[in-house]
Order: sequence, then C-alpha cells, then structure tokens
Amino acid sequence: MSTPVTTKSISELRARSGAGIGDCKKALEETGGDMDAAMELLRKKGIAKAEKRADRSTSEGIVGGAQFNDGASAALVEVACETDFVARNEEFGKVVAALVAQRVHSMAPDVAAWLAEPMADDPSTTVDEYVKGASARTGEAVNVKRAVRFDAGPAGQVGMYRHHNGKLAALVEVTASSPEVAHHEATRELVRYLAEHIAAAAPIAVDRTGVAAEKLESERRIAEEQARQAGKPEAMIEKIATGKVEAYLKDVTLLPQAWVRDGNVTIQALVADHAKRAGGTLTVDRFARLQLGAE
Repeated sequence: MSTPVTTKSISELRARSGAGIGDCKKALEETGGDMDAAMELLRKKGIAKAEKRADRSTSEGIVGGAQFNDGASAALVEVACETDFVARNEEFGKVVAALVAQRVHSMAPDVAAWLAEPMADDPSTTVDEYVKGASARTGEAVNVKRAVRFDAGPAGQVGMYRHHNGKLAALVEVTASSPEVAHHEATRELVRYLAEHIAAAAPIAVDRTGVAAEKLESERRIAEEQARQAGKPEAMIEKIATGKVEAYLKDVTLLPQAWVRDGNVTIQALVADHAKRAGGTLTVDRFARLQLGAE
C-alpha cells in the first residue's frame, strides 16, 4: 500500500539524504512514499549526500573530448572535482569518458538541456543524476562546468586540441567552399593547427566583429585617459586611442594573431595558405576554449 507524498515527507527525506527537493519527490513517488525505500533509491543513484558536497570548491578535474563524423563534429566536456588526486583516478577518468560519450550521443542545444537528458546506456538515469552519482562514488563534489559540441556539416571540419595534462582544450570550426575542400588533408591539418593555437593564445573572438562594442568603447576610454595623463595634446588623443584599440584587436582576435608555431605568419595568412593548398576557400566560423577553472 502506497503512502501519499507530502511536503513533510519530501522535507524529511531531504534532511536525511541531503538530496534536492526534486530528487526527493521523484524518489518518493517511485517507491510509493516509502521513506526507507526512497532513501535506498537515492543512495543507489548516488544522489544522497551528493548535494551536501555541491558547494565545495571544485578547482581540479579534466576537460575530456572526442572528434567524430569524420572530423565534421567534436565535443568537449569540462568535469570538475576537488582534488588532483581524484582527477587522476581511474574511476574519475571513466566518468569523464562516459560524459563525453553522452555529449557525442546528444544533440541537446545547451548544457541545461543535456543534463536533463537520460543517459544513453541507462535511460532510467539523467545525465545530472549520473554526475551526482559520480560525486557519491568519488567522495568529492563533482560537477559539469561546461560542455560544447560543434557540428560543421558536409562542407566543414572541426579541429580539436587537448593539452597533455587534460586541463585545457579547444575546438574550432571551419567551413570550406566544397566537401572536397573540407576533407582535403590541408584543411584537416589547418584545423589541428588552429585548435592548438587557440588553446595557447586564448583569443576572445575570430575577428573584430565578434568583440562587443562595449568592450571596444571601454578600451578606447582607457586609452584616451592614459594619453591625457601622459600629457599628450588633446588634438592627438583620438588618433592615439584609435591606434591602441587597433593594437588591442590585433592582440585578442584570432585572425590577426601571430601563429604560435611561427611568429612571422599570421593566422589569416595560415588559413589562406591552406585554402590554396586545398584548392578552394576556407572560413573560420567559431571556436571554443575550455580551460579548467576559467570562465
């Protein structure tokens, strides 16, 4: 005989388990209101006590990734934990691999939708519940901070780079003038070089169109004030500020940057050279850079 699920019973289970209200309500509903059975269910799912760890600092972890669809797609998942000891643990590595596989399986538009999805190999458990279960198994707070997926389509390529320490990775998406150009070895080489460069140089946008107008205005105001404090004539200040803004854009946007492998070559020139070798045109559409602990 089932027992009605009430606010009081949900609160009691939450106090006992440390799990969230939604998880407690679901567990009680699935067990007919049986408090002990609901507690056992939460423990089996690894949710019990995971919530109590959630506010701990998670500055360690791994950025996992995978390329698929013959180079047209790739995914990265940043999985955080509390200590480097756990991050290097085999069990944690399995968790990261499972979450990367899930992101490859999923076409969810964002992280929130993805976390709400059922796991492909266990539809009774959502991705969020799986992450909470990982917290219970490792004894540390575990969470997914970011998860990205790029799908370039038949006339594109996605490059991926993961640093050897697993704490930094990048994706870049390039569109070609044809599928043949997209799958040319020169294009495949280019996206590898670009992803590596993005990881190392940390640009904030592909080109100036991707930089917020507010940011440019802020840089201009700073440059003007610095020029005034340096005693520059008022008539020269606008020109000086414009020059500094242009220098800033050259420094922080991808295409004008000097290539990390050869400072005499810009990324724009690198793209042009590989496009010529591939026999068509190549356009850098977007990139993502995930560094553990960074925003």
